[in-house]
Order: sequence, then C-alpha cells, then structure tokens
Amino acid sequence: MFLKCHPRIKDGKEHRYWSVVENRRCGRGKFVQRKVLYLGEINDSQRESWCRTIEVFDEKRERSMPLALFPADRQLPNFAAGFGVQVRLKEMELHRPRQWGACWLACHLYEQLGLDEFWAECLVDSREGTCWQHILQTLVCYRLIDPGSEWRLHRQWFEQSAMGDLLDEDYSLVEKNALYRCLDKVLKHKEQLFGHLRQRWQDLFGVRFEVLLYDLTSTYFESDPAFEETDKRQFGYSRDKRPDCVQVVIGLIVSPEGFPLAYEVLPGNTSDKTTLREFLRKIEEQYGKAERVWLMDRGIPTEEVLAEMRASVPPIYYLVGTPKGRLSKLEADLLERPWQSVRPGVEVKVLPQENELYVFAQSQDRLNKERAMRRRQLKALWKRLGQLQQMKLKARELLLKLGEAKGRYRAAWRLIELQLPEPTTEAISSFSFALNRQKLRQARRREGRYLLRTNLSGRDPAQLWEFYIQLVEIEAAFKNLKDDLALRPIFHQLEHRIEAHIFVAFMAYCLHVTLRARLRPLAPGLSPRAVLDKFAAIQMLDVHFPTTDGRTVILSRYTHPEPDHKLLLEQLNLTLPAQPPPRISSRGKLLNQN
Repeated sequence: MFLKCHPRIKDGKEHRYWSVVENRRCGRGKFVQRKVLYLGEINDSQRESWCRTIEVFDEKRERSMPLALFPADRQLPNFAAGFGVQVRLKEMELHRPRQWGACWLACHLYEQLGLDEFWAECLVDSREGTCWQHILQTLVCYRLIDPGSEWRLHRQWFEQSAMGDLLDEDYSLVEKNALYRCLDKVLKHKEQLFGHLRQRWQDLFGVRFEVLLYDLTSTYFESDPAFEETDKRQFGYSRDKRPDCVQVVIGLIVSPEGFPLAYEVLPGNTSDKTTLREFLRKIEEQYGKAERVWLMDRGIPTEEVLAEMRASVPPIYYLVGTPKGRLSKLEADLLERPWQSVRPGVEVKVLPQENELYVFAQSQDRLNKERAMRRRQLKALWKRLGQLQQMKLKARELLLKLGEAKGRYRAAWRLIELQLPEPTTEAISSFSFALNRQKLRQARRREGRYLLRTNLSGRDPAQLWEFYIQLVEIEAAFKNLKDDLALRPIFHQLEHRIEAHIFVAFMAYCLHVTLRARLRPLAPGLSPRAVLDKFAAIQMLDVHFPTTDGRTVILSRYTHPEPDHKLLLEQLNLTLPAQPPPRISSRGKLLNQN
C-alpha cells in the first residue's frame, strides 16, 4: 500500500487530495490500483486565502481543536503559526485493522428495533461509570456476527472488531467480570421486552399475531456436575442427539413470518404435552384475550387442553398434527370422501366430526421423498441381512449385529420378518428373513399423507393446509438459534446466567429476523448471514501520520465500499456514517487505542 495524491482544479485553484492505494494483481503479471482509504485534502495550497483546517481531538488538552496539516518538506507558512502541523507523509503507517461493516449493520438493526432506547431506561450506568447498555449491545451484536463465549469476546473478538469505535468505548467495556455481571441484570426485563418487540414489529412491518406457531426444542450442556432436583438442567429426550448431556427445553412462539413473540426456558425433562396450558395462560395475561389460532405439532396438545381451548370464551382456535394411530380409526370414513385440490401436487379430504374438523392431506412431493427414503433404507437393510446370513456367527454375536442393523435402518426394519433358530453356542448361519407385504402396502398408503385436526369450522381447506405448513418457520427459528447463532452447547454454571445466555441469543435472533424481513421483498434468496459476511469485508484501520514535532496524527477510516456493498446499501436504504474525526497524540505518546 502507498499514499497517492490526486490533484484537482476547483474554482481555478489547485487542490490536492490524498488516498491510500494498493496494487492488486489481475493476471498475466499485470497490476491494477485499488483505492483502500480516502483521506481527503490534508495539505495547504500555499495560499492563505483557502487554507483548510480540520478538527482533531488533542489528548493533552482533552478537547477538540482546529489544525492545519502541511507536508514536512515545505516551510510552515507564517499565517499557520499556532495551528499548523507538518506531517511526514512518506512515513505513513496503517495500524490495527478490524472488522467494521458487520458491526455497524448489527448496531443499525439494534437501533431500528429501539433496543438502545429500551435498555437505556432499564440498565442505568453504575457509579463507577460502567455502561451496562453498551455491554449488552456488544454481547448481542457479538452473538449475531461471530457467536462464541464471553471469554473469547473479552480476550479476542472485541479487539478485532470496531464495536469500541461505534460505541465510543475502550477495552474496559468488555472486562470479563463486567460481561458476566451484565447477564445478571437483564433477565428481569424479559416480559417487558416481549411487549416492546411486538409493538416495534407492528410499526415496522405491519406484523399481526392472530396466528401463532408453537413448538419446543432442547439445548444441551457439555458439563455434567451434580444438580439439585429443582435445577432446570436435567436429562431428557434430546432433540440434539445428545442424551448423554443434561439439557434445558425451550418453548418458542413465533408468527407465520418468523417474528418471535415469546419464549420460556423449561426443565430438561419436561414433557411436551405438559407445556401448552401454561403458555396459553401467559400469552392471555400479557396480551389479553383474543381469537388466536395456534399451530402445533402432534405431540404437544392433550385431549384435555384441546377441550379447554374449544370451551374458552372467546374460543381459542387450533390446528395440530394428529398421531397415525387416529388415522387408522378414521381411515374407513376418509375413503368415502372426495379429494379436493388445494394447489398443484397437493390434495385434501375433509371429515367433520362433532366440534372438530379433520383434514387428510396428500402431497406428491412429500410422497416421492418418503418413498425414496423407504426404498433406500429397505435396499440397504436387505443387503446387510444378506451379508449376515453368509457369516458364521454365534447367537450373541448375531443378535448384536442384528440390533445394530435395526438401529441404523429403523423405518425399514418394521417391514421385515425374521426367523431365528434356537440359541446355541454353536455357529449360526441359518436365520431367514422375508418382506412383510401387508405392512408394505399399509406403509405405501400412508406415505406422503398426514392428518390434521382443527376447530376452525367453515375455513377453506386450502387455507388450513397453508396454515399448517407455516410450522417450518419455527423449525427455521430453532435451526438459526442453534447453528447460526451458536446457542449450543452452553458452558455457564449458574442457572440464571444460563437463562440470560438464551435471552441474549433470543435478542440476536430478533436482529436476524429484522434483517431477513428487510431482505425478503428485495432479494428473497439472500440470507441474513450472507449479508453480514459481505459487510464484514469492510474493515477499519488507523492511519498514522508522524509530525515533525514528535506527535502523531491518527485518522481512523473504514475501507471504501465495493460495488456489491453499494448495491446492498442502496437497496436497503442505508447510508454509511461519516468517517470518525482525526486525533492527535501528545508529544512522545500515542493516543490510547480502543
């Protein structure tokens, strides 16, 4: 990189502008010049009538002051005495490159949701001057951009990011104990934040919350210390395939567009079907009674809760999946009903029963997918059983290998009948297996089909089916929380900090959803993660110019946006802020860096 002058004639006078330029190889030994930083006009025109000054922060005086910059190879004009400084342009240095673009975008989303104003009221600065709201903002942006532990934020990430520049804070902001103490202060404001976010999404995107999606997931811990019975960290059914770890269960409510309305952290051994009644009560207490539609998976509601929802005033509507056992009971009645097309490749049958409506749906795409999965499993299981049949194995060894095959091909195993010989200590190779064709025909009839249950009488079957497929939004929310925002595993040991960790991840997901909502009408195929990664390429550097009197002029500058950055900024209606003002160090001492 090197410094380049750009002379321009303006108003009949010569102006000289400066920028940092790098040579980039473009192939076949050729180089092109790329502007990295624009520094503007930093020298005099040798004419008093148009001498330019800049405002810089003087560390010694602790205030801003005007300063005129002149190159060191020229005599300082008499009129510039007292505010003129000669800089050694050839000794220009670039210091402390750090990620700026994604941090700025995350802060913009944070402010767009009004979280800065909300937490300014809830988190008052300490007597020692600790700014808790800026610590929390750093934790949330960190979770969105490059999630990791608080220790990593303290030791590595903050220094490599421009969060300090954007918040006008130094490294003391992320002192390790301050990060943990901040987590201790936020959890009591959770319910209040739910109401604030609901109002912001209504104002920004016109979101309505008449239809609610409800589901549960689990997240695990790597450690396994001894816990009290009242602790939420318990062993239970793990959706993360980690039954060896203790866990907590997270219940989440989102809108069909994916905007979260509320969540709750439950003990790790909580059964899904015991949670719905409490969530119904909490939503009613916080937002009042209303005619809401709840969309849920088949394992969540019980018959008692569904009866309470039907008897509620006003009624609480639901649309839930139904276990396959109920399909066997209704199969005869459904066979007499005609198919109705709701969209190309999707057909439904409607069966009214008492105060409910059953919707039997058939999707050709889902049928093809499930049939291909079943064929693939059955083919692999058949091959494995053939291999075992050729082996000389003792009874115990054979049973172990058959158990391994059953665990690997569980869906196909139900379609196979095995004939095992009497157990002996001798080698066995005489077991036989065959395909149960009756079970195969039954499986084929149910592939690509599922039964829904609702008390929404009189609704169009197409609308009911479209309601149900919106459950993919809550599955996407869990995927983003666990993978993109690295919710798991959790390393905290104190229960309230575990819940605060999930709370911070929830706020980061709110920023993620806000960015996705802004992208959806402009570029539906562009994910929030892709945009954050793109903006992360915009770096900030400190440009140091030594002066002849032993000081250093420091210009913190973010790099020039590339064309794709400019396109995103234009489409999202965003404007980059002005470059930070220059600073000047005291003689023989550099400014304290953020």
